[in-house]
Amino acid sequence: MSVEQRQEELARRRSNYRQNNDKGKQVQTCDLSDMRTMMPFQDFTNVNFASRFYQRAHDNEAGPSTTYAHQNFTFPIFQQNDNHETRPFIRNIDDNDCESRHNIARNFRNTVMTIKSLLPTSSECRRCNAKLFHRDSQDMCCKGGKVTISQVPAPDELLQLFLDSSTEGRHFRQHIRSYNHVMSFTSLGVHVDESLVATGRDTSIVPPLIYAVMGSSRDIAIGPVAVVSMLLSSLVTKVKDPVANPHAYRDFVFTVTFFTGNFQVGFGIFRLGFLVDFLSHAALVGFMAGTTIIIGLQQLKGLLGITHFTIKTDAVSVLVSVYKSLHQQITSSEEKWSPMNFVLGCSFLIFLLVTRFIGRRNKKLFWLPAIAPLLSVILSTLIVYLSKADKQGVNVIKHVKGGLNQSSVHQLQFHGQNVGQAAKIRLVCAVIALTEAMAVGRSFASIKGYQLDGNREMLSMGIMNVAGSLTSCYVATGSFSRTAVNFSAGCQTAVLNIVMAVTVILFLQLFARLLYYTPMAILASIILSALPGLIDLNEARYIWKVDKLDFLACIGAFFGVLFASVEIGLLVAVTISFTKILIQSIQPGVEILGRVLRTEAFCDVTQYPMAISTPGIVVIRISSGSLCFANANFVKERILKWVVEEDEIQEIAKGNVRAIIMDMTNLMNVDTSGILALEELHKRLLSRGVELAMVNPRWLVIHKLKLAHFVDKIGKEWVFLTVGEAVDACLSSKIATA
Repeated sequence: MSVEQRQEELARRRSNYRQNNDKGKQVQTCDLSDMRTMMPFQDFTNVNFASRFYQRAHDNEAGPSTTYAHQNFTFPIFQQNDNHETRPFIRNIDDNDCESRHNIARNFRNTVMTIKSLLPTSSECRRCNAKLFHRDSQDMCCKGGKVTISQVPAPDELLQLFLDSSTEGRHFRQHIRSYNHVMSFTSLGVHVDESLVATGRDTSIVPPLIYAVMGSSRDIAIGPVAVVSMLLSSLVTKVKDPVANPHAYRDFVFTVTFFTGNFQVGFGIFRLGFLVDFLSHAALVGFMAGTTIIIGLQQLKGLLGITHFTIKTDAVSVLVSVYKSLHQQITSSEEKWSPMNFVLGCSFLIFLLVTRFIGRRNKKLFWLPAIAPLLSVILSTLIVYLSKADKQGVNVIKHVKGGLNQSSVHQLQFHGQNVGQAAKIRLVCAVIALTEAMAVGRSFASIKGYQLDGNREMLSMGIMNVAGSLTSCYVATGSFSRTAVNFSAGCQTAVLNIVMAVTVILFLQLFARLLYYTPMAILASIILSALPGLIDLNEARYIWKVDKLDFLACIGAFFGVLFASVEIGLLVAVTISFTKILIQSIQPGVEILGRVLRTEAFCDVTQYPMAISTPGIVVIRISSGSLCFANANFVKERILKWVVEEDEIQEIAKGNVRAIIMDMTNLMNVDTSGILALEELHKRLLSRGVELAMVNPRWLVIHKLKLAHFVDKIGKEWVFLTVGEAVDACLSSKIATA
């Protein structure tokens, strides 16, 4: 729905909801489920919007009522009857009994199952002056007749009931539309509480503590990382809408984290770490570059102070959303865009980049880039607090809930289609998280000269994510940026994760309120300042020079992430990598060997022209590690071509081929298709009077050939240890000169 259509729909519904009823009659009020079809869900938390839309439903042609302080004032709460129908409970209160109103407000403050009706305050009331009402304005008075819009967090039960499709939910939506006329002055909206969002602060406590005990890396810093966070968000958002149903979204995130942890534990138990290696280094370079750009584009929301933003991750959708949002806010008379967000964010972004440049140029100031983000947060918070910039349109964090992680055991879902959806997402998250952690761990382990235990890493990663899912955490893994900072600071053991977790706990317990005035633009600038180092152009150039197919995987992952989605980018990279492996398997190297003069060494005659082929004998080496259904026919046809078309090789053209010697040193395995190809090759060679000999087959290969009776068919005397022995045997038996 376009902006113009949305505004027309709002105007139409505003007109429909105006009622001309008399006092004491039921008044039809706005239904939240209807409102969701007109406006984004978050608009209900906008007080200005609510006050504009929710006009006094009791207005009539004679003009608005100046007061509603009448004899039977009503205060709404909800109750359930025997038929499980949720209806508003109306309680009559004497208008002059201000204290009784306070008693009801106090008794039901934590249990009221609705957005709170505005109870006016009295300037003569001691309790009113003490601001016992939650988020009520001071200018409200039970004698003044003013009506103001307020917002109060709705409890989980109400939100779930409002969005539920059950009979109980339908009853609730039906009966909430009708109240006593005083209730018509109250706005119906939902404020999404901050505790409903699984934030990185929770993920920075429990997982690091567990990894410090179980992990094998001395350098990895555990916590939330941008790539995994974005991947998890993009995948989960397609299943659960975080705006329409934040509770279900959070529950599903914890469920995915639980399954991801179990999957990682399975990787470690069954020693399946090799699966992580399917993402090649080239694919990771392209994937990281594409993800870096996407993360940077996502930060434009905070840097520019945009209120409406797309949940899509591709570059085109993000840029279009930025343009539309900026255009709407700049041209709108109701919601103005403030350039202060951009100015503040860019100023500190330049500061962060300058400190990083200074730290690289002057090794003695290596600590400056590490402390610069903290200084930026402190300075920007002070600037906003002292200048009251939040009143001028600068977006700030506001309330940050402190305290320790809450238990989320009861929020895990193991039934219905959620299990199937979570199982689909867990594989991608598990592989990406393990890949990033192993890449970070191996990099720093090689620098310090110690070995990383891959299976132990997988077990520790899995167990910490399982524990994290039970304590309000989402998927955690090794962070390259934090690990690099710890490495620069001289950290030597995994105790660094304990120190980090304890620091976060102390901050949340003591200093969480200090972040109220921290501008969102600063957080965006901190993330943007860390992104340039993640795009490695030199590595991409190196990949192009060395291997063109690897470079194809690199740019495939890059463009897939940039213009499609994270999972599409991964799929493209893995597909190209598998295609490369398949091509190399289907067409393995089959080389003709020749003897180097005065030595027993046999080398490829193409690579070493000084190697001389023995007349009448063709020595062939199979470079592939496996002779299987994919390449068996290719090897057979290549050998027969050399035998039949003697003009392929000049040395062979001088005389008829009497023996084929196959060097199987590199061959690690053979399947039934490979054995059948060897049998057919042997028959074709015998029909032309050519013998087949094998050199140095591995134990597994010779074992399978014996089970298939192939050794008996060619004769045990045609199996040799070295190529020299095979050539000498052929010459001594006069096969070559027959």
